Amino acid sequence: MSIQNSISLWSVVKLSPVKVAITWLMVIAENILLILLPLLIGYAIDGVLAQDTTPLLGFAASLLGLIVISVLRRFYDTRVYGDIRVKLAETVAHNLRGADVSAKNARLTMSRELVDFLENDLPALLTAAIQLVSIVIILATFHTYFALSVLVASIAMLLVYACCHGTFKRLNGKLNDQTEQQVKILSCKPFAALSAHLEKLKKHEIALSDTEALVYGFIFALLFMSVLGNLWLVNLLPSPTTGEVFSILTYSLEFVDTAIMLPVTLQVLSRLEEITQRLNRNEQVLTEKEIGYEV
Repeated sequence: MSIQNSISLWSVVKLSPVKVAITWLMVIAENILLILLPLLIGYAIDGVLAQDTTPLLGFAASLLGLIVISVLRRFYDTRVYGDIRVKLAETVAHNLRGADVSAKNARLTMSRELVDFLENDLPALLTAAIQLVSIVIILATFHTYFALSVLVASIAMLLVYACCHGTFKRLNGKLNDQTEQQVKILSCKPFAALSAHLEKLKKHEIALSDTEALVYGFIFALLFMSVLGNLWLVNLLPSPTTGEVFSILTYSLEFVDTAIMLPVTLQVLSRLEEITQRLNRNEQVLTEKEIGYEV
């Protein structure tokens, strides 16, 4: 018997490590330019009011650089992660050669989510991490209290999600268990079984969606409290310029938009943790009795 290849996010990265590293470097460069834009806009506003166009030209050059890097990265990402999807699918198919068609089909589809995470969600996570650190530093240059406001909100947000991680993983497990039965049901089960299967999928999806809505609603409330706090804290500045006020408010709102990416990405990681455990196990799929109906 041949050895089964263990699958994880790191093993997926190792399928093309140099190419993946290049995509990460491009993401970092893109975000350095992105995080500087509100600050550069503030400088440009103050420069135009003072009849100085140099800051405006610097802002225009930054925009051009951001556009070029963003377009090139997306061209490159599509090709790199397309190759990785093919290699990963071959590995999963090899590991699941003894499984039935229904489980094999579902897990091959699930395995693509690992690559989707690296292509779509990981850049968003890097963006969130880089921008959050940068926002805290930049806001601290105006006043320490601005930075403390967003920092406290970030910690509270992560604590909220940490309390819900187990729930997300459990709900995703139930949804994936049901999804693995679909091809089998479509192939040889009566219509009543298909109807029961679709109802169970709907039930699990609703439970997952309701949990997400409650968690994210609470997190948004925490984040917007920090924005309101920073609006009030503007009074602490001695003589703020129009550009300074614009930068503070923009970075505070940018914080909300960026910070929410952390729990969104963590929720994806909770799902991927359950999927990798599923891909690395080698037991029989659930029976009809275990998924809640009889043949």
